Amino acid sequence: MPLLAYDALGVTLPGAARPVLDGVDLRVGAGEVVALVGESGSGKSVTARAALGLFPAGAEITGQVRVAGTAVVGAGPAALRDIRTNKAAMIYQDPRAALNPVRRVGDFLTEPLRLAHGWSRARAAVRAAELLDAVGLPDPVRHLEQYPHELSGGMLQRVVIAAALTTEPQLLLCDEPTTALDVSTQAEILAVLGRLQRERGLGLLLITHDIELAAAVSDRIHVLYAGRIVETAPVGELFAAPRHPYTAGLLGSTPPLHGPLARLTPIPGAPLGLLESAPGCAFAPRCRFAEPGRCDRSAPLPERHGRAEVACHRTAELAAAAPDPAASPESRKEDT
Repeated sequence: MPLLAYDALGVTLPGAARPVLDGVDLRVGAGEVVALVGESGSGKSVTARAALGLFPAGAEITGQVRVAGTAVVGAGPAALRDIRTNKAAMIYQDPRAALNPVRRVGDFLTEPLRLAHGWSRARAAVRAAELLDAVGLPDPVRHLEQYPHELSGGMLQRVVIAAALTTEPQLLLCDEPTTALDVSTQAEILAVLGRLQRERGLGLLLITHDIELAAAVSDRIHVLYAGRIVETAPVGELFAAPRHPYTAGLLGSTPPLHGPLARLTPIPGAPLGLLESAPGCAFAPRCRFAEPGRCDRSAPLPERHGRAEVACHRTAELAAAAPDPAASPESRKEDT
């Protein structure tokens, strides 16, 4: 049984012309790192928050999400509390927004242990110091007494990671955890996450707009566009032969982490907004391979191609047009 399972999850907001999420299917197993990639507005953060039952106000929900076998949609307060305190934890992209600026770091880290598990203040403080040491902060006891403004962005992100680990979750949901950081600090934070994930056997869902970053740390990538997963594949297969035009477009417009810098080709147009409907393929207006009367009229269903799954009417025809990567994604993962 997977740690995290989305089954045809749909999320629709009042007044929207299209769903925020439309039939999302996704699995994360124990010890597995899965990435969800897409442009801003594609529904990535809504997908991650759904695992904790944090749906937008007034949204109509269809399908189901399960965390360690517990159904999230329709769950009562006790079940949601158990998921959020024992089974899954979220790491957000802006660590400064996650911490209260007038409370010490130690208060932030010990509160979940004291309130959710009834630990004494002293016992919780010892555990908090251990976690700060585990995420690589050099003087854990001193950092517990500091306020957020006394720490750098990279140090704060380590604090947020430590907070996510306080209750020993089985699943980590990482929503753009390195976006607000410089490149060198990004690499350090990813290394910390990767080490902790391997040591603890955690399942990890990484939300990011950077497909190269996803390739560096993930086992499998799901590509999300306008609320629909358009391609799912193991990292090596996706980079070697992207089958959906949107995936190929992301690869062609993203600077590589390693190897020579090739000419970048931006994806034309803009992502589909929530006030725009898409009776056919949502990517059709931006796709140079779109076939009028077909792609713009009916939404493609996912089809299996080896270990990949692709939602495109012309997958078989366009397979030969997929670009080859400049470097092996496996080497990216080893270097990170």
